[in-house]
Amino acid sequence: MFLNKLQQEEKEAFLELAYLMATVDGKFSVFENPVIAKYQKEMELEDYKIKGLAIDDILKVFKEERSKHIVLTEILRLVYSDGIVHETELESIALIKEHFGFDKDKYANFKDWIEGIKELANYPEHE
Repeated sequence: MFLNKLQQEEKEAFLELAYLMATVDGKFSVFENPVIAKYQKEMELEDYKIKGLAIDDILKVFKEERSKHIVLTEILRLVYSDGIVHETELESIALIKEHFGFDKDKYANFKDWIEGIKELANYPEHE
């Protein structure tokens, strides 16, 4: 949604983070794979090869408050894409939130917003 607003280095770091989050539970789900592909297309990084960077190295790239908000929003969208949030995903989200300096209320607001978007996306259309 907002990934095209990131700088090139941030886009690559985001893709690294998204892949890390998608596989942190030991599985790359059929729901997460299309989300990653959509991210790549949106950021024009279809040919980007994942380097397997450590999460601390990835998070250091995001310095601007706006970039941090974009990253957390999109990562929450990814985590909730398969409908199952694993403990390892929650731990990683907590690490991201802490590194970015977000308080619990801000995190809760993002989480609620993402859940609302997901619900809206699954809402049946009227014929």
